[in-house]
Amino acid sequence: MVQTFRKQRPEIIEFSNFILISTTIDKREIKRLNPEENAYHIALGMCMESLYELLFEKQQHEKKTHIVVECRGNKEDKELELEFRRVCDGNNKFKRKLPFEIIFSDKKVMSSGLQLADLVARPIGLNLLKPEQPNRAFNILKKKFFCSGGRNCLGEGYEDFGMKIYPYPKSEKPR
Repeated sequence: MVQTFRKQRPEIIEFSNFILISTTIDKREIKRLNPEENAYHIALGMCMESLYELLFEKQQHEKKTHIVVECRGNKEDKELELEFRRVCDGNNKFKRKLPFEIIFSDKKVMSSGLQLADLVARPIGLNLLKPEQPNRAFNILKKKFFCSGGRNCLGEGYEDFGMKIYPYPKSEKPR
């Protein structure tokens, strides 16, 4: 049964209709540059900003949107919620309030959204760590990322739009 699921997983992702937004954090580089920064807080803020851009494009930016995050522990959850509220209150690149609400989900809950996030995280990370290595799953995901050209250029223009990296790799400049 597991083998069948593994073989079908790329097709499930490929034919599912969703828009992907991700932020990949290089924790080693953050520790070197600024050990006080929290990787989860940075990733949350960057994803929230990209989500707001997507909602703006779809003219849904004034409607309340719930963001589900996986529980990590009482202390961590409280810190993440505080950061979430800061971003919503205007500590974002737009310098405006964002209409988001946070929902914490226990790891035991069967959330299809969180399961999907788990499925896409590894191929995205591997693509960044080992770009020379063939990555069929990432090739499928390319067409799912929120991109600068909308539906007309799926699989293009997603870098630093729907797929962000922090800090930027030394070989690349921020756009």
